[in-house]
Amino acid sequence: MKGSSAIFTLDRTFLTIIILLRLFALSSVEANNMGAFEEQMERMSKADGFLAALDQSGGSTPKALAAYGVPDSEYTAGEESMYEKVHEMRSRIMTSKCFNGDYVLGAILFENTMDRQVEGKSTAAYLWEVKNVVPFLKCDKGLADEENGVQLMKPMPGLDDLLKRAKEGGIFGTKMRSVIKMDNEAGIKAIVEQQFEVGKQIISHGLLPIIEPEVDINSPKKKECEEILMACILEQLDKLGEDQKVMLKLSLPTVENHYKECMNHPNCVRVVALSGGYCRDEANKILAKQSGMIASFSRALMEGVQYGMSDDDYENTLNASIQSIADASKA
Repeated sequence: MKGSSAIFTLDRTFLTIIILLRLFALSSVEANNMGAFEEQMERMSKADGFLAALDQSGGSTPKALAAYGVPDSEYTAGEESMYEKVHEMRSRIMTSKCFNGDYVLGAILFENTMDRQVEGKSTAAYLWEVKNVVPFLKCDKGLADEENGVQLMKPMPGLDDLLKRAKEGGIFGTKMRSVIKMDNEAGIKAIVEQQFEVGKQIISHGLLPIIEPEVDINSPKKKECEEILMACILEQLDKLGEDQKVMLKLSLPTVENHYKECMNHPNCVRVVALSGGYCRDEANKILAKQSGMIASFSRALMEGVQYGMSDDDYENTLNASIQSIADASKA
């Protein structure tokens, strides 16, 4: 019996050591993540550069591949083969020499991209550890049908689980998109309230949300929409606690420096611009007139970059795109 008691005591001691080691490992990971978050926040707040939006998903993925020049015959084995092909496209961008933290501050990823690897590392780890690029995650599930001149975000079941997984995987922040088409005050107010409500949920997981209430650049009431939108955003920013920070991703405005008051708000880390369908030259031209606003381009970034290019042509074309967007973001 004494021998059995001694073995039991040893087993308990061994188990205690294992638990303590695991807790130590978890606390070390959390400490590392916290240190990285603070460094990433510093970069997002102050550094020059722009955000690369690499987050096409679902129905937009075939369009992105077609624009890149990938024939349908390259991914005929179903959805998985399509996502493999788009990951190849994104990996080629991320591993390019010109894609680095000197010009690209952050990259917004689709969930499927976050779950894959680049050169043997998780995508988020590769971006931050190798390229010094801050990783973000698109977290919305698409748009609801239009109502009151706007499209709200669809419900996001499982968002808490996704945010937890993103935080553990080294993601810094998130992005979610709504669309405004007409100057309907009730609709725009509903969009902004929904964005900030979900934004607070994201903040509670230790992530920085990018609030994206896009104004359709083809709206006949674009200027009026932007006026209502800014008032609604400022109202919500004023309601945030001192430690609740957000970024804003907004359409390039009709009136120069229209969102300057948002940029100067203490709860706003940065205001970035989506290209919204403008060609790159036009988007850069408008962006260069906006003091303090930086780019978060997707189609405009990839404009001219093609699947069948040689490595040298690809590098030169992507480099020219990155340089032009970075220059417009400095203005």
